[in-house]
Amino acid sequence: MLPSGWIPVFFVLTCRKPWRLFDYVMQALLHATFFDREIAMPTTLTPYLTFDGTTREAFDFYAKALGAKIEAMMTYDDMPPMPPDPAGSDRGCGDGPPPSGDGIMHACLMLPGGAMLFAGDTPPGLRFEGVKGVMLALQYDSVEEARGVFRALSEGGQITMPLAPAFWTKIFGMLTDRFGVSWAVNGEAIDLPNSDPGSATR
Repeated sequence: MLPSGWIPVFFVLTCRKPWRLFDYVMQALLHATFFDREIAMPTTLTPYLTFDGTTREAFDFYAKALGAKIEAMMTYDDMPPMPPDPAGSDRGCGDGPPPSGDGIMHACLMLPGGAMLFAGDTPPGLRFEGVKGVMLALQYDSVEEARGVFRALSEGGQITMPLAPAFWTKIFGMLTDRFGVSWAVNGEAIDLPNSDPGSATR
């Protein structure tokens, strides 16, 4: 894994002509080393959020609410230069040069236990359409942990389902935080009959 989860997926996905940056990133990944060791790249699945210029503020909030640590906070001005293109094609994004400025191009939050959350600000010139169609789910071993995190995340936001018992967990609730991100919080899972993941295929 690259240090601080540095993979600018957000920029690749939002750029209208991403192949130049994608090629650059792939070359960097293939030749990456850390402390003179080859870096193993295990398969992971990490949410990548987009904010309207509030990534830094949001991650400060999440770090406190989740007891997490900000591992990376890269601005557009911090981006390494693009390598020369021998074909002479467009090195920028869309019809212009790569974005610049102090907006956050990539941020990485490391949660206790090793889970990560990525995010970045919408690049200049692109329209921010909000965080849609996604909910971040948190699982905690105790009801007390779940209550504390739920209370912290809901500060300044909106509770859409108050914490209450559910058939799969002792306590469950949903909220939308002050940055427009939806969360589901689970506390202390309940063992269910026939919960073997392989039972459905047998």
